Amino acid sequence: MGKHFSVNQMVQRDSVRDRLENREQGISYTEFSYILLQAYDFLHLYREHGVTLQTAGSDQWGNIVSGVDLIRRIEGHAPDGGPRAFGLTAPLVTKADGGKFGKTESGAVWLTDDRTSAYAFYQFWLNAADGDVLRWLRIFTLLEHTEIEELERAHAEAPHRREAHRALARAVTALVHGEDAMRRAEAAAQALFSGDVTGLDLATIEEAFADVPSSGHPRSDLDGAGVSLVDVLPATSLTSSKSEARKLLGSGALSVNGTVVAPDARLSAADLLHDRVILLRRGKKTWHLTRWA
Repeated sequence: MGKHFSVNQMVQRDSVRDRLENREQGISYTEFSYILLQAYDFLHLYREHGVTLQTAGSDQWGNIVSGVDLIRRIEGHAPDGGPRAFGLTAPLVTKADGGKFGKTESGAVWLTDDRTSAYAFYQFWLNAADGDVLRWLRIFTLLEHTEIEELERAHAEAPHRREAHRALARAVTALVHGEDAMRRAEAAAQALFSGDVTGLDLATIEEAFADVPSSGHPRSDLDGAGVSLVDVLPATSLTSSKSEARKLLGSGALSVNGTVVAPDARLSAADLLHDRVILLRRGKKTWHLTRWA
């Protein structure tokens, strides 16, 4: 590919030249060579799969143009004399803090369940910053303009009700994962907030509590009268000792599957959800998932 792409040509790209002239930032060899790799990738897709259009954010314009140029240099013009490949970019969608969406960014979301669950996807949009939510409703959803305007008014009058956030989370999750997955994610979010988790199916529990601390325990401990919660708690992330566990239970700050328990509470097989897990919560927000096998 060297005879088709010279270093001088690459240096002339605005995206490269700007970095080279910025002594504070500079450009690494990895970033410099990325242009070559992406250009060759476009050529490969063109040859093997007939791909003629590459789309991306506006920050990829230079790389895409390099691919279009490489295809023209190697494959020549199209029979009608026009280009064989094209590039299409759109302005980057940024967050209120100036950060961008991307796989290299922290907290990135993916469109497939194996990378980001439907619940985590729903939560991402639900937790959008106030400065982002109204703009994202216009960019990422197919809601009617009048509906978005109504949400905008509701948000201005009572932002604490988070109506716009819920509408955004519902719309985008349904669009990507389907209505059923959206409803499960919404039910899980409401259950975690209220503490009423007994109605969740096992798949939703696993999804909703995927990032919550968990621990494994012998199933046999739940036989008969079961095991004292004081003995279980030090093996979880909620307390570090039995004395701390007693104080926690004595203050009524601990719940089992969403129900506040007494100081002498014990766990038994009757507490198992789907015969596998028991959910413990300290206060209103701190959860721990116990697995019994």
